[in-house]
Amino acid sequence: MAEMSDSNLAKTTVIQQAIASCCGAIITSLFVTPLDVIKTRLQAQSNPFYKGKCFVYSNGLMDHICVCDNGDSKAWYKKPGHFKGMLDAFVKITQREGVKSLWSGLPPTLIMALPTTVIYFTCYDQLSEALKSRLGKDDEHIPILAGSLSRFGSVTIVSPLELIRTRMQFRKFSYRQLYLCISSKVASDGWLSLWRGWSSTVLRDVPFSAMYWYNYEHFKKILCKELGTHEPTFFIAFASGAASGSIASVITLPFDVVKTHRQTELWECETLKSAVPQRDSTSTWAVMRKIVAKNGITGLFAGIIPRLFKVAPACAIMISTYEYGKSFFSHLNGKMSQHP
Repeated sequence: MAEMSDSNLAKTTVIQQAIASCCGAIITSLFVTPLDVIKTRLQAQSNPFYKGKCFVYSNGLMDHICVCDNGDSKAWYKKPGHFKGMLDAFVKITQREGVKSLWSGLPPTLIMALPTTVIYFTCYDQLSEALKSRLGKDDEHIPILAGSLSRFGSVTIVSPLELIRTRMQFRKFSYRQLYLCISSKVASDGWLSLWRGWSSTVLRDVPFSAMYWYNYEHFKKILCKELGTHEPTFFIAFASGAASGSIASVITLPFDVVKTHRQTELWECETLKSAVPQRDSTSTWAVMRKIVAKNGITGLFAGIIPRLFKVAPACAIMISTYEYGKSFFSHLNGKMSQHP
C-alpha cells in the first residue's frame, strides 16, 4: 500500500467494503484450509470417524460442524493414509491425491463463510463511522462497540442457516424434505430452536471480536506512528492482525472449547438418535464445570497451540487483504474525484 497524502484519499462505499472483505475471505480460506484438512486427516487416522461422529472443520473464516456418514466411504476425511505428522501428511496427500485434496470440503463451507465475513467487516466499518461522528474520532470505545455489535449481528443472522446446512449435509435432504423437517421442528420446539448453539457461539465470538478490534486499532496506531505513515501498510495490518488475533484467541479459548463440546454433543445426540441432554446440563457454565472436573483447569485451554496456528495467520491474512482492498478503492475514489 503506497503511502499517499490524505487529499488523494476518499471514503470507500459499502459495496467496495463488501468486495474487499469478500476478496479477503477467499484469500484467507485458500491459505488456512489446508492446515485444517491435514489436522482432520491426522485426527481421523488416530481415531477413525464412525457414522454420526461429528468433527469441527474450519476454513479460517468460521467453524463448521461436519457429521460423518458411513454411506459415503469416499469422503475426503476417510481416505486412508499413514502420516507421521503435519509435514509428512502435507507431502503424502499432495503426492498421492493431488494438490486439490488440501482444499477438500471447502466449497460448501464458503457458502456460509463468505456472507458472514462480508456482513461482519462491512458492519464494523459502517458502525465505526457512525460512532466516530457521535463519540469523536479518537474514542477508544469505538472498536469495542463496533466489533461486538457487528459480530453479534452476523452470528445471529447466520446461526439458523448453519444449522440448516449441517442438517442437509448429514441427511442428504431435498429442499422439500428440508422444509418439512424445519417446519415440524419449529412447530414442536418453537422458532428459537433454529438458533440452537447460538449462545455458546456468541459467548466466544463477541468477546473475541471486542478484544480483537480494540487491540488491532491500538497496534495499528502505534506502528503507523513508529513508521511515520498516515495510512497502514500491508505489513502494519498483517502484524497488528496477527498480534491482536493471538491475544483474543488465547483469552477466549475456554469458550471455544465449550462451544465445540456443546455443538458436537448435540449433533451426535441427534444423528445417533440418543436422548438429547437436558438444557441445564448443556449450558455453557455446566459444560465448563464438567470439563474442569474431568481434566482440571487446563482442560479449558486444550488445543491452544493448534488454535493459535490457525487463528493468528487467518486474522493476519484477512485484515491485511481487507485493508489493502479498501486502500485500493480509496485511492481509486480519490483519483476519480480529481478527474471527473
